[in-house]
Amino acid sequence: MSHELRTPLNGVIGFAKQLLKTPLHSSQQDYIRTIERSATNLLSIINDILDFSKLEAGKMVLENIPFSLRETIEETVTMLSSTAREKELELVIDVDASIPEEVTGDAMRFSQIITNLVGNAIKFTDKGSVQLKLHLEDISEETVHIRCEIIDTGIGIDEQQQVSLFQAFGQGDSSISRRFGGTGLGLVITKRLVNRMDGQIGCHSTPNQGSTFWFSLPLNISQYSINSVLPLAPLKGKSVLLFESSELSRHVIERMLQRWGLKITLVKNAKQLEFIATQSNHIFDFAIFGCRTLTAFNEPANILKQAKSKIDYLLLISDCAEQEEVFSQLRPYVDKQLPLPVGEKLLSSSLLDPHSGRFNEHFIAIEPIATPAKLENLSVLAVDDNPANLKLIDTLLKELVTQVQVTDNGEKAIQLAKERSYDLIFMDIQMPGTDGITATKEIRSNSANRNTPIIAVTAHAIAEERERISTSGMDGYLPKPIDEAALKGVITRWKTKPKFTHFDQRTLNWDLCLTQANNKPDLALDMLKMLLKSLPETVEHIEHALNTTDKDKMLACIHKLHGACCYCGVPTTQMLCQEIESSLKRDVMIDDVEPEILELLDELTKVESAANQVISQLSVDI
Repeated sequence: MSHELRTPLNGVIGFAKQLLKTPLHSSQQDYIRTIERSATNLLSIINDILDFSKLEAGKMVLENIPFSLRETIEETVTMLSSTAREKELELVIDVDASIPEEVTGDAMRFSQIITNLVGNAIKFTDKGSVQLKLHLEDISEETVHIRCEIIDTGIGIDEQQQVSLFQAFGQGDSSISRRFGGTGLGLVITKRLVNRMDGQIGCHSTPNQGSTFWFSLPLNISQYSINSVLPLAPLKGKSVLLFESSELSRHVIERMLQRWGLKITLVKNAKQLEFIATQSNHIFDFAIFGCRTLTAFNEPANILKQAKSKIDYLLLISDCAEQEEVFSQLRPYVDKQLPLPVGEKLLSSSLLDPHSGRFNEHFIAIEPIATPAKLENLSVLAVDDNPANLKLIDTLLKELVTQVQVTDNGEKAIQLAKERSYDLIFMDIQMPGTDGITATKEIRSNSANRNTPIIAVTAHAIAEERERISTSGMDGYLPKPIDEAALKGVITRWKTKPKFTHFDQRTLNWDLCLTQANNKPDLALDMLKMLLKSLPETVEHIEHALNTTDKDKMLACIHKLHGACCYCGVPTTQMLCQEIESSLKRDVMIDDVEPEILELLDELTKVESAANQVISQLSVDI
């Protein structure tokens, strides 16, 4: 059903976007945008129903991949911020500083939980604020327990209606689906996802006063650093002027600045600001002003002009609904513009390197004039049994590459692959007769395209398909509905496929590295670098434990190495670790697994050599 429902929508959404590129008068553009929005909403509803059915059937597969907690939250909430801005709601992210940044889990599903709960809070709040607060509940060496609260000042829910909140196809009030839309599945999916992650979820609410939805989750702490930590020491002792009337935002920003060691001067009103601008001799390194705060006063541009004489660098938090109109008056006096909600990463990087690009582009309403892109000199084969989808991918590819050939079945694709060589093949998975998996295996065994990158094009949920795709000989995947930017990214990624011939693919498999890093090349490379860096110490500990027959130390060392292998595409090392670890856990003596340990030490030497080759070849490209 996933494939059958999403495939026709792929055509509707894709061609609506294509049509918007053509000359249309304003009412036609409006009609096409309505078609695209409606189709996207329908896709969202279908995804909800499919998620619900997978959870019901126990078929939901959860990832366990390292991700940045704050970055994921900030990216997710930022996607919802435009809706909050249109309703003039204050949207705030407040993350406990003691929560570690690098964790492992299913980032996509974690983001889905946040999206559902924050999206609901915005939907059911007409005035006031929506806060996302993250607290630390408990932390150990390997696990962190977090509690997330989404607090709104919305319509609230009475006790009787709260009972049906987490039931399928149920909403607190039967009139809600008429007024706000939705399937009534968002909360039940959220609850079941939280439960699948061994967490809990709940709600307490008062009608007409607001609601607090909360969930608590255990997450594994990643032993790998995913993001380079910003050096915040240079901010210590710097002075900052903070003028923000929204209490929630001010408190969150103030706490961040205090934690980084800045000297903060709070301004409560325009008179204080005017006094600092005209009477004080103090020069501030930074100033952070709220746009709404300034526009509440007469002649905000004059106030800003006076203040700027005492400020080296001025950041404006732009939370006004009419961004460009307001900002045009203030623009001459602003050095950088930040969107709400202000996250730690964005604010800290703006203060550390204030000249690293301005953020005005978030709010400029003028459409940029599209310049025709230069076509990539590539020959591409696209295979899809659905005529609309085939026509769409053909149209999109012809805007990106010089030669495109299409076919609507697997048999014909195999024949074409025998007749000529392609730079890239896009293969639909589900086709009648010879499906995409079978066609790929045949092309890999007997054709002129044995080493050509083959990309799976699938309307199925990716997590469930990924293993089948990777074992079939395919190199990557492109989800339907096809997104033009994603298609371009795939072409850029695979137009020069790296070929490693100096070592056994079972020692190190770069494609497996990519799969285990959620197809993020920079993350896969970082994981490999961290494994390489840890190898000398790991080898030393294994040899010492072997010489002293220290079983506990050997088990701890192999367990840690086994965990690292899960993210680095080293199948033989992973297999040996699993074998040694399970033997030691069954109380087998070290002497009895000595041959496997010595084999592992030999294999780690091969891994070190292979990793150095891959890193030196790929670092510059990535």
